[in-house]
Amino acid sequence: MNALLDRNRNEVARLCQRSGARRLDAFGSVTRADFDPQQSDLDFLVEFDSVPPAAYAQAFFELKEGLETLFGRPVDLLTPSSLTNPFLRRRVSAERQVIYAS
Repeated sequence: MNALLDRNRNEVARLCQRSGARRLDAFGSVTRADFDPQQSDLDFLVEFDSVPPAAYAQAFFELKEGLETLFGRPVDLLTPSSLTNPFLRRRVSAERQVIYAS
């Protein structure tokens, strides 16, 4: 696991619990050797527990903004239902690493 993610694992868990996330996986450059600690953004895939539809957007953006604040860099936050592109779906599936699971 990337050292940046590992160092912040407890705070990531708190953010996930607060937003109702069931699972958070990292993918993209943060899971590979080409990660640039100074410039790379962070890519995450989130699965939520049964968040009511009226609260879904708030939970999603609360988690995204919390991760951006914690890591001090842009975050791309995707959900399984947003993975409609087969190429992206395969890439995420091959690279994903569990960061949090309840």
